[in-house]
Amino acid sequence: MDRIAPTKAYRLLEAGPIVLVTTRHDSIPNIMTMGFHMMIQHAPPLIGCIIGPWDHSYKALRETGECVIAVPTVDLARKVVKIGNCSGAETDKFKKFRLTPLPAAEVGAPLVAECLANIECRVADTSLVGKYNLFVLEAVAIWIDRTRKERRTLHHNGDGTFTADGRVLDLKDLMVQWKQFQVPL
Repeated sequence: MDRIAPTKAYRLLEAGPIVLVTTRHDSIPNIMTMGFHMMIQHAPPLIGCIIGPWDHSYKALRETGECVIAVPTVDLARKVVKIGNCSGAETDKFKKFRLTPLPAAEVGAPLVAECLANIECRVADTSLVGKYNLFVLEAVAIWIDRTRKERRTLHHNGDGTFTADGRVLDLKDLMVQWKQFQVPL
């Protein structure tokens, strides 16, 4: 085995798919690409995400305490990367990237119609924002497009390359300790 720098840990542990985060500030919607996020617990459903002052969405999230985490699929890969390469301070990203904002039920930030799923969130804890830019969000509503044919999500390898979800392994029969989580989406 070869030893590599500890700063590369994210390239091995990036568990979740690349997502889009929407916010709304002063009635203007914005969308950003995010790769650093994690599930924290099941109930209440808490999600940790890194959004820092370098992100235009940071101010909106701090002030409104609301966002939507949208889950894009591989057919949106090029748009997802391009969204991450520009700032909402100068660009209407919904318009530029031809994405459709839809009204959410519980928060002011918009859903993204082209995504497989949208998770409406409210900020549950900001105690780690000052030190780590880590927001703890609570999922308050989830929307999924069951008619969408493309369902593979996109995972960043940390070096500008991406992996698409592959074949699903069904090992439910072995998951005897976790049967309550086997309910399909």
